[in-house]
Amino acid sequence: MKNKKGKVHNYNMNVRRNFERQQRGRRKKVVALVGLVIVLIIGGFGIYSAVSSNGENKEATASQSSSSQKPGQAENNNNSVNTEASKLDNSGYIPLKDDKNADDAKVVAERTSGLLKGKLHYPVRDDGKKVVYLTFDDGPSTTNTPEVLDILKKYDVKATFFVMGKSLADHPGAKELLKREASEGHAIANHSYSHNYQHLYPNRVININNFMEEYNKTNALMKEILGKDFSTRTVRFPGGYWSWNGRENARPVLDKNGIEIVDWDALNGDAEGSGKSTPEQLVAKTKKTVEALGPNADSVVFLMHDTYGKENTVKALPEIIEYFKSKGFEFRTMK
Repeated sequence: MKNKKGKVHNYNMNVRRNFERQQRGRRKKVVALVGLVIVLIIGGFGIYSAVSSNGENKEATASQSSSSQKPGQAENNNNSVNTEASKLDNSGYIPLKDDKNADDAKVVAERTSGLLKGKLHYPVRDDGKKVVYLTFDDGPSTTNTPEVLDILKKYDVKATFFVMGKSLADHPGAKELLKREASEGHAIANHSYSHNYQHLYPNRVININNFMEEYNKTNALMKEILGKDFSTRTVRFPGGYWSWNGRENARPVLDKNGIEIVDWDALNGDAEGSGKSTPEQLVAKTKKTVEALGPNADSVVFLMHDTYGKENTVKALPEIIEYFKSKGFEFRTMK
């Protein structure tokens, strides 16, 4: 009986031990599983934090880069091209269609040419006016052009300046004078670059390639000074168009490029002979050449020079202006 009870007791003890071992095994598995879950959770949170932090750092860097610009820097960068372009358009030069003091150079050229060739006779205008176009060649000069402009301003008179490219390039201050001519309402035209007869007219024949090269060079220089919107189609050949041979070959090229050639039909004589006429002689020459046109003259293109050495032209200019006024002329430009 005792042996039987002992066997039962031993069996129960073995069952309990097995059960406890199983329980401990289950607890270990649960703990391991819970630990794995915790590791996964912690690892996932770490990855999320790293990604989130990296994104925030990128945004912060971009924000810092943006905020590090000085006030207005972005706007200035965007407008830099426009600012540079606007610097090119500050001359104040008035185009023909907006200039109440200017006549069409094509019309003036046709009238002057027709009168010189005898194909037209005064009067040539259809508005009943008497008009004189004061023109100055070979400038601007830093010695005489400022005084010419002062006198024109005093009399409220506008003129047409036939500009020589070399005068602009060679003399400090000449570019500012060109700007002044434009800003004060005068017309600006082309008078070649060099004024070199041998280059422009070898053997007294117009070399149209050389002439066009100088015409374009001078126009480009004036555009550089006055702005990209500046243009002129008005030109005066050094020495006058009708003085040279080869016109029949030159004219088609000039017409193709829309160039209007304007000579003159009266002058003060400041380039004749030694060019050292007294102011009184210049005034006398003015009256003589104008009156030679006859009493019906109603469109006069008047030649003078504002280059170096023409101080007497400056001295004679007020009396010349007063003479034209006394004859009933008004002063206009051509573009």
